Amino acid sequence: MTFDLVVVGGGAAGFFAAITCAEHSAKSVLILEKTSKLLHKVKISGGGRCNVTHHCFEPRELSRRYPRGEKSLIGPLHRFGPMETIEWFSDRGVALTTEPDGRMFPVSNRSQTIVDTLVRAAGDAGVEIKTSEGVTSIVEVDAQFEIMTERGMAYRANNVLLATGGTRNASGARLAADLGHSLQPATPSLFTFKIRDRRIEDLGGLSVDNAEVSICDSKLRSDGPVLITHWGLSGPGILKISAWGARELAERGYHFDIIVNWIPGEDPDEVIATQRAAEGKRRVSTRCPFGPIPKRLWQRMVTAAEISENTTWAELTKAQASSLVTELQAATFEVRGKSTNKDEFVTCGGVDLDQVNFKTMESKLVPGLYFAGEVLDVDGITGGYNFQNAWTSGFHAGTAIAAR
Repeated sequence: MTFDLVVVGGGAAGFFAAITCAEHSAKSVLILEKTSKLLHKVKISGGGRCNVTHHCFEPRELSRRYPRGEKSLIGPLHRFGPMETIEWFSDRGVALTTEPDGRMFPVSNRSQTIVDTLVRAAGDAGVEIKTSEGVTSIVEVDAQFEIMTERGMAYRANNVLLATGGTRNASGARLAADLGHSLQPATPSLFTFKIRDRRIEDLGGLSVDNAEVSICDSKLRSDGPVLITHWGLSGPGILKISAWGARELAERGYHFDIIVNWIPGEDPDEVIATQRAAEGKRRVSTRCPFGPIPKRLWQRMVTAAEISENTTWAELTKAQASSLVTELQAATFEVRGKSTNKDEFVTCGGVDLDQVNFKTMESKLVPGLYFAGEVLDVDGITGGYNFQNAWTSGFHAGTAIAAR
């Protein structure tokens, strides 16, 4: 069986490339998916809502949200970015809505809407799809590619697109390596921090809208909402720093200390002085004068500063006030491990970017071989950026293959 294009991987990037190629040409296209589930990551992403893209339309600014791949993506994002993504889904009856932080979701608030749209578009374009068809080898034969699968099937293709996802999937990485490509090592990105600390114990679900997080003995910094979980800390403020520090934190064995400023931009000394003057008889533990801090977290901070439950603002000693300020602005936590964010798996690492033409997503080493999505050494911070990379790289690969 010979096809103009065989796509290895039935995820977001693979589907988008297949659809684009088929819609822009009369070429025969086949998607081979290793598992029994198509678009599984799309389905589970964003807590089942699917963060399709981000409301950032300036390509250079958008590219800065990618710890790996920033410079390589500037050109591709100019040609197909969030605006084009919005239009693509709108043309197929799917409206997107923007949340205050810029994340964009389908109006239905259901990832199944995106899954159904992609599957329907592939079917309408004549893309053939086979599931439970893992690829074991790809070799060049007579200016074509011969693709063998775990089920013993053999396919011929004039072009092959590798869209196997993050290179933690060893089989996808091996296919690229077997065809002569160098791989950057796979390392987890976008993970939460495991922390056991009495100050946040049993406070899972509480969050602070904007906090600053820094890694001790490192230049790594980030800000954003921080969520307390049953196993530690999460939220965009944590996930961003985990992405930027993916390789550094891996080298440290995920054992390091962080400092959290729960009230960036506020002057706690001034607030405490005001409380002494205006609320002197009120107990410190009763009400938090810092708006963003949930009451139960505030009470833990008060306890950590060795302030008794009955101490009033007027009775607060200088030492206690100093300890409270430290808890508010420089709370140190020991991180001893990582956890996956909401069953979402993102890795940095993959095919070396110097070996790929980012105008076409074609290999510089093997003509007719293309890449899209996380199989490349490209990954974004949380907020819809990894899906935008899938749409962008998939579109350019599909367009280039259609034009060959």
